[in-house]
Amino acid sequence: MSQTESARLFRHVSAERADAYRAIMDCFAAARRQFRLHLRSDEILHETRWRERMPAAEELDGLLAQLVDWGNLEAQPDTARVATIEDFYRKRLLYRLTRGGEAVEAGLATFAETLSRHGELQSVALDDILARLNSLAVLAQADAPDAAKVHEILRDLVHVFGSLADNAEAFMTGLARTIELQRAEQDAVMAFKKRLIDYLERFIGELVTKSGRIAQRLRELQPRAEALLALAAEREAGDAAPGDALAESEAYAPRLAVWRERWRGLSRWFVADGRDKPQAELLRASARAAIPRLLQAVTTLNERRAGRSDRAADFRRLALWFAACPEPAQTHRLWRAAFALSPARHLALSPAETAAATSPWGEAPPVRIHPRLRETGQLATRGGPPKIRERSAERAQLAHRLAEESAQTEAARQRLATGRETRLSELGTLDRHAFRLFLSLLGDALAAQRHPDQAVERSTSDGSLTIRLEPLEANSRAEIDTELGHFRGRDHRLLIRPIV
Repeated sequence: MSQTESARLFRHVSAERADAYRAIMDCFAAARRQFRLHLRSDEILHETRWRERMPAAEELDGLLAQLVDWGNLEAQPDTARVATIEDFYRKRLLYRLTRGGEAVEAGLATFAETLSRHGELQSVALDDILARLNSLAVLAQADAPDAAKVHEILRDLVHVFGSLADNAEAFMTGLARTIELQRAEQDAVMAFKKRLIDYLERFIGELVTKSGRIAQRLRELQPRAEALLALAAEREAGDAAPGDALAESEAYAPRLAVWRERWRGLSRWFVADGRDKPQAELLRASARAAIPRLLQAVTTLNERRAGRSDRAADFRRLALWFAACPEPAQTHRLWRAAFALSPARHLALSPAETAAATSPWGEAPPVRIHPRLRETGQLATRGGPPKIRERSAERAQLAHRLAEESAQTEAARQRLATGRETRLSELGTLDRHAFRLFLSLLGDALAAQRHPDQAVERSTSDGSLTIRLEPLEANSRAEIDTELGHFRGRDHRLLIRPIV
């Protein structure tokens, strides 16, 4: 199809009877969704939701003929209702969408959906992704995985993840509209505030807790991912060229490349590649950074409501003051005060250049200004440039402290994250770093516990450790000696293991 023919398909959008044309095309799009192949003119007349008046039968025939001429519809003789010779020679047509018409309707629907899309992220998408990855892991353990099930799970996984990525992009785009938000009215600001708070409540918590589990599952599937993607590509290539071995082998390579790209995109969303942070972490950071913007917008709105200023009203009031002045001298004084036309005696002028405050501007001596001051608004300071301080010693000290803290944290992790089940009373003596890490893990676990006798398992916020805490008898006691003091409480069965 040439470019001119493609452009004709969109003529009905801006034509004179655009509302009627769009109503007819909406009727055909609805019929397409209902798997109806053809429509007759009387069906179109009664099933179309006309935005204005319902056209006459002859007027509808003209609209349909124009859509056929533009290429959106195609017509063919209707011989199903012919009962007599007169009916055979009477003009009866069946109308259906052309391939170009279907493409135009799909494009307009996508266009409208994109414009009306809200940046709301569903936490259920994370559950769906994790569930499909778990199913894929079960299939991957088989000696001969079922290609149909693998293809179905991968296809569903791509669909769910694509929806999640699109909504995330829409949400991050909405967060970037800080200037529009500050200029908006109170209702718009409060609506945005409500959406942001809802997002934080429904999604951030799920993203923190489940992104680590999804990343762990992706790492476990990585050695077997190539074989699973190859099964899906082979099945798609077989459907594309059934019975043709040569065409099937040619279709296999591009489909495998597509599946590899999809899997790489899914992995980079949750697993860091060593160069960039995962997209899930960037999304969480963007949501958190939006809170100061929102507070600034609310502050700006309150300031605007508290001290509302109207430039036109100010000028009208000033005009009344000018009209009320009894003599020209007071008018000139009001003019100088209103527009800040007082002499600029704060400049560093020489005594010869200094003019009295009562001197008219036209009679005052000229003031010579340095060209650099006129161009840039400031003069260069006298003397040489300031010396650059050597900060290599401070940088080395900071690097040493960071390395020391990292080593202490890693030693504490190795001390606690043994992967073996133990009791709190058997932990022994902990140094201050291991004890602080232990308190942090214990706080994460107890925060998810709803009853003192409930066993709980929780992942850390960074997704690197998992702690399982199971209470023992109510009268059991545990005591841990640390450099910071003694920790006493009910004894628990403890399991801390690294996720990575």
